[in-house]
Amino acid sequence: MTSQIRIIGGRWRGRSIRFHAESGLRPTPNRVRETLFNWLGQTLPGYRCLDLFAGSGALGFEALSRGAAHVVFVEKQRETVRRLRENAARLGAEDAEIVLSEGLEWLRRDDRKFDLVFLDPPFSGQELSRALPILAGRLNPGGLVYCESSGGVSESPLWSEIRAARAGQVTYQLLKPTQG
Repeated sequence: MTSQIRIIGGRWRGRSIRFHAESGLRPTPNRVRETLFNWLGQTLPGYRCLDLFAGSGALGFEALSRGAAHVVFVEKQRETVRRLRENAARLGAEDAEIVLSEGLEWLRRDDRKFDLVFLDPPFSGQELSRALPILAGRLNPGGLVYCESSGGVSESPLWSEIRAARAGQVTYQLLKPTQG
């Protein structure tokens, strides 16, 4: 079954992203994305972003719409990657790099650094706790990580919480590394 979600800001505002409504896929809702981009300042000029565990790609496409220079979308489901590529082509998203890979495997073998990482893994697994230690060293100066989870990221020696909110069963947070 095909579903869609709308981009809420930037050059593609109002355009829709289509995705395969598979089990466990939770696109970030409009009001959560609106809050996130209020936190970030609405535009992301020149940002290099990573949408790890991309799913629908709502966060990455929203970033590109708001001026990000490049977004790497990493997703392990073949059908979901096909939809991401279709959406990128429909939007003319030339700065979208879409990778078919399990997120943690990709993170271990690619050493690029980013200004902003979107981290919204399946809630049932341990990907969040495994990705965060790796990401601490993968940010450019001033870089941030946005997380969605069922319970939130606890205080850590690696991360400081900048902002946090809750919407239904989802806790979302903006984190910065404590070092660097």
